[in-house]
Amino acid sequence: MFTLKNKVAFITGGNKGIGLGMACGLAKAGASVAVAGRNKDMNEKAAETLRELGAEAMPVALDVTDASAITEAVEAVVRHWGHLNILVNNAGMTVRNRPEDLAEEDWHTVLDTNVTSAFLCSKACYRHFKSAGGGKILNCGSMYSLFGSEWVPAYAASKGAIVQLTKSVAVAWAKDNIQVNCFLPGWIDTDLTRMARSQSPQLHQRVEDRIPVGRWGEPKDLEGIAVFLASPASDYITGASIPVDGGFSAFG
Repeated sequence: MFTLKNKVAFITGGNKGIGLGMACGLAKAGASVAVAGRNKDMNEKAAETLRELGAEAMPVALDVTDASAITEAVEAVVRHWGHLNILVNNAGMTVRNRPEDLAEEDWHTVLDTNVTSAFLCSKACYRHFKSAGGGKILNCGSMYSLFGSEWVPAYAASKGAIVQLTKSVAVAWAKDNIQVNCFLPGWIDTDLTRMARSQSPQLHQRVEDRIPVGRWGEPKDLEGIAVFLASPASDYITGASIPVDGGFSAFG
């Protein structure tokens, strides 16, 4: 039920942090994994990590804000392995600033990276999933899909939008046996959250005090949800948004 043997996965932002954690989960379950990101050296390093787990892996240099580059990358993966079954839209970034000080350019950069890229990647994969008889799309949301913050208005808007994009695409493509779901990571120890903690020294303890399990998450905590949502075990689940947060969003 949870095997991904003979499946091919394409994951954006897969060369570090949450993306690499999910890629490791997919690799351990038997999938071949294409790791897409802007940094070629990090892509190759991540691919080597997956190969050490016994998986086939392919580094793919990609700027997810470039629509033509997305199409070319997806086609390259299909040429390499012959088919495509799983898409993980994980690429993301943020700009910390209050709404009144946030530049319009920064707003568009965050939305293009976090939401538009997910739409474009999903669209590029659609015909390949359809020809394969079905597929799985996993979209990366956030605790800011649920909560707001004065310091990340663009990021929060993008992560709220990814939930609605998930629902809409899930409804549109259900007849094609394509399941589309969203995972909502809590406070995970990544480069992005380390930057936030450096800018707000109180953040670490404030978050830790609220998490019922008593610790920040690690990228490996995303392995299970990746396998579940990419495998036949979730064939009757689509349009869902699932927190992976140690109980953070459940705490009153």
